[in-house]
Amino acid sequence: MKIQTTKYISTLMLSLLLASCVTSKYETPNIIDNKLYRDSNSTDSTSIADISWKNYFQDATLQSLIDEGLKNNYDLQIATARIKQTEANLSSAKLGQLPTLDLGAQYSSSKLNDVQGNGITTHSDVFQLSASASWELDIWGKLNSNKKSALATYLQSEAYKRVVQTSLVANIASNYYSLLALDKQLEITNSTIELLKENVVTMQYLKDADITTGAAVEQSKALLYSTQVTVPDLEKSIREMENSICLLLGREPGRIERTTIAQQPIPTELKYGVPAQLLSKRPDVQMYEYAYRAAFENTNISKASLYPSLTITGAAGYSTLNNLDHFFDYSSLFANVVGGLTQPIFNQKKLRNQLKMNQAKQEEALINFKNSVLNAGNEVSNALFAYTSAKSKDKNRGLQVESLIKSVDYTKELLAYSNANYTEVLDAEENLLSAQLNQVNDKLQQLKASVDLYRALGGGVN
Repeated sequence: MKIQTTKYISTLMLSLLLASCVTSKYETPNIIDNKLYRDSNSTDSTSIADISWKNYFQDATLQSLIDEGLKNNYDLQIATARIKQTEANLSSAKLGQLPTLDLGAQYSSSKLNDVQGNGITTHSDVFQLSASASWELDIWGKLNSNKKSALATYLQSEAYKRVVQTSLVANIASNYYSLLALDKQLEITNSTIELLKENVVTMQYLKDADITTGAAVEQSKALLYSTQVTVPDLEKSIREMENSICLLLGREPGRIERTTIAQQPIPTELKYGVPAQLLSKRPDVQMYEYAYRAAFENTNISKASLYPSLTITGAAGYSTLNNLDHFFDYSSLFANVVGGLTQPIFNQKKLRNQLKMNQAKQEEALINFKNSVLNAGNEVSNALFAYTSAKSKDKNRGLQVESLIKSVDYTKELLAYSNANYTEVLDAEENLLSAQLNQVNDKLQQLKASVDLYRALGGGVN
């Protein structure tokens, strides 16, 4: 018994040694450096990606919409179904290193006619019950690499689900903020329309008093009409945005409950950590790395396929002739064990071409992985600059709106005393409306930039 155990261990160690000579051990490519974030040399490992979306997006209505989307979104359900597929494939790959076992029952009947004319005819019935097993020894590590490839593919499907989930959270938040901005722009436009209606009446009074002309009345009407024309477009955009959000939520088109853009806080501390965290936080980077790992193991499989495979097969069971009276007797028992060594010869060219193809796929997967890391750094850099740029407009935009409000008031007063041209009043009102709409856009840019940064850093999963 001790000798058999020693032989088994020796065989196993020899197999591992041979496998290490043929297949290679996977190592994560080291391609991260601190230059991925443009104009930034952050050493602070704190990142907003570690914050749960429930804490990052503090609007309770938005939280409810995101939660609904995570439960019902169809793209996310498809990603979950893919995980189930790769999980089944992984389970099969794990079982590939175990022996196969088959049970069989067989009955055969044969009859030999009298062909020599001596009157003798033979007839026989054979009853057989057997179990057969087959086991391929993983000498070159092919089966182990197959299992690792299946595991990488499974992890890739999980990472893909997180990619979908991260995008879903970000898209719902971004569209929600866009919807609030459209609401505010419509509100500002409607308020401006009411003021312009009053302005038309005022211009008519001034014309009747011979203070201004009919041209002033018509110009004020034209400004009113041009402003009213924008309302249907805004209402159309609002409806389309609501439908887009409904699609993300997996529900039929309809109205979306919401708050106001004025209630949305702007994040002030956007900590983005260090570039190396992108490997552990960005699900798409992880997905591409797992794809590279699967391609790496597939190359190992192709290498091992060039070498002989050793298979041990065996069968055992009971067999009787013509009757079942003593079927399970010791005399009816049979058993055999066969060891076979198979070396590819004529299909070597095919196997070598397969190896070259998998090596090329591995190279492609590595390039995709490197590109995903570079793209991640680019997205973080863009989001950071977009937020800073939008935030820098706050002070000047606020001063611009204040000045234009005063300008409108002053020109109206001057017009009443015939010291101003009516076009100055119309220009001031038009400029004020534009500045107020741009002020809403500025806040929307800040909110969207904070969402984009959260997504770029790999947040939105927890």
